[in-house]
Amino acid sequence: MLIENVRVPPLAVPDRAVWPWTVPAVGQLLADGVEFTSDIVILVGANGSGKSTLLEAIAEGYGLDVRGGHGGRRYASGLDKSPLGEVIELDRSAAGSRMIRRDAKGFYLRAETAFGMLAYMTEAGVQGYGDRLSWEVSHGESYLQAIAGRFEGPGLYLLDEAEGPLSFESTLQLLYRLQDLVADFPAQVIYATHSPLVAAIPGAQILEMTSQGIAERTWSELESVGLWKRFLGRPETFFDAT
Repeated sequence: MLIENVRVPPLAVPDRAVWPWTVPAVGQLLADGVEFTSDIVILVGANGSGKSTLLEAIAEGYGLDVRGGHGGRRYASGLDKSPLGEVIELDRSAAGSRMIRRDAKGFYLRAETAFGMLAYMTEAGVQGYGDRLSWEVSHGESYLQAIAGRFEGPGLYLLDEAEGPLSFESTLQLLYRLQDLVADFPAQVIYATHSPLVAAIPGAQILEMTSQGIAERTWSELESVGLWKRFLGRPETFFDAT
């Protein structure tokens, strides 16, 4: 692993009554920290549960551009850091401690900014983002170009709902790629998702963000897994208004 724990010094937060500290998962991070126990960490939870907020703060603490893209380059964003990103602390392993500043290797695939980032990279001809301009291919294909070209080598790989534009088969190919990354390199994956398919990746640590905080789960314990099982078993019952 590259990151073993994330935490926030309590004295770094003067007012806990404002966002994001009012989000239960972020409040628990402030109180207890979060320990990572696997090279692949899956963050699950409902909309607004804090998954993307935590992922963005980890990117800021690690040194990846919050607009997304590959690491190992100058931190290009002129944006102010998020309130959580300003104070988050990453406890790194020996391998992770060598990946700082210009050596912050990895990739951040952020749902909100992926289209613009991929368009810029392909138009500029940046290596590893594909030979076809992002607006000349489908949204999913632009993701796959970057995954094929940039998900290689050591580093921290942060993904925010990366399966969104991908088919079932393409999502599986992404998950296989992530498995290969952590098997072949000093690499770690932290992936925020709603998808039971993504959460099923073998060996992953699953952290569910709830109205009570953060809880470690098995795949079968996830609420989303139970809902999908019921839906696939009898989908018509979800549309029965009687």
